[in-house]
Amino acid sequence: MSMIRDLRAVVRPSARPLPRKEAAASFEPDTTTSSAVVDCAVYRDGARLESGRTLSPQEAMREVRRDGGFVWIGLHEPTEAEFAGIASAFGLHPLAVEDAVQAHQRPKLERYDDSLFTVFKTVHYVEHDQLTASSEVIDTGEVMCFTGRDFFITVRHGGQGSLRALRHRLQEDPELLAKGPSAVLHAIADHVVDGYLAVADSVQDDIDEVETEVFSPGRNGGVSRGVDSARIYQLKREVLEFKRAVAPLQRPMQLLSERPMRLVDPDIQKYFRDVADHVARVHEQVMGFDELLNSILQANLAQASVAQNEDMRKITAWAAIIAVPTMVCGVYGMNFKYMPELHWKYGYPVIMSVTVALCLGIHRTLKRNGWL
Repeated sequence: MSMIRDLRAVVRPSARPLPRKEAAASFEPDTTTSSAVVDCAVYRDGARLESGRTLSPQEAMREVRRDGGFVWIGLHEPTEAEFAGIASAFGLHPLAVEDAVQAHQRPKLERYDDSLFTVFKTVHYVEHDQLTASSEVIDTGEVMCFTGRDFFITVRHGGQGSLRALRHRLQEDPELLAKGPSAVLHAIADHVVDGYLAVADSVQDDIDEVETEVFSPGRNGGVSRGVDSARIYQLKREVLEFKRAVAPLQRPMQLLSERPMRLVDPDIQKYFRDVADHVARVHEQVMGFDELLNSILQANLAQASVAQNEDMRKITAWAAIIAVPTMVCGVYGMNFKYMPELHWKYGYPVIMSVTVALCLGIHRTLKRNGWL
């Protein structure tokens, strides 16, 4: 219990007074954030304070600075004007604010004087009945997190990656939530990476399906003609989008798990190691997907080439067979008056018999050699 009280003491630091001008500007009413703010709540001793109404970010900050705890504000695709009031109130760095509003950022971790700015790429698997050349397999979004001494702000972009269920799960574990904003940061990181694991399993199923089609025997046990290469290429592009979400996140998770940071509780930092391990595992899977799809694509092209060669051999074989009667007909179709067999009674049946015999002999030889 003493350790928990010490952790709570970290979460409930003494309020640091702001200069009068800055405080006055920070607590000015802001009516532009209502459309972007999804939720705003104050947490103290791991429990959410119920005020009976939705607090504005400025009211929540005033509550925290006066009585301790931390505020968690969730926003969805705010405009620059909608985010300006919150950014000013909490002293967020302009560069981080610009990244949060514009989105389309790569996963990263940036440290500023009084806050951490973390970018996560959320990944969602798009269900489909059959993989086609235009199927969307991976849908990505973004979650930007501002972690401060007494605040935690999330900015979400995209239709996927809602944090409402995660917030409710955290509220059911007050002992963990009492460790402050860094506990929320870990929960979001773990939630995002768990999504990567689920998506990786689904993508594996798609790759297995394509691989089975490529290497399945063709008709009558012959050479497979492969599948549409556009399907494989489309799946490869989706895997590349997945890789862009996972690969850059390895370094931020390593920093959060290995390097001491004053805004991250030491007990919470241990849990980031597990997240870093999961990111490394997913990264290895995605790299394996990329290499496997390269091999499948090359095998598919090779099979198509082999099938074309087989077709050309059959065409060549039949051309060789047809060449015999063509030659005979060509010879006897010439307008020569004196030809030995023209006036012979048995000339026609003999020539036809020889022609058929030659054709059958060539056919048997080519079939025995695998050309037919």
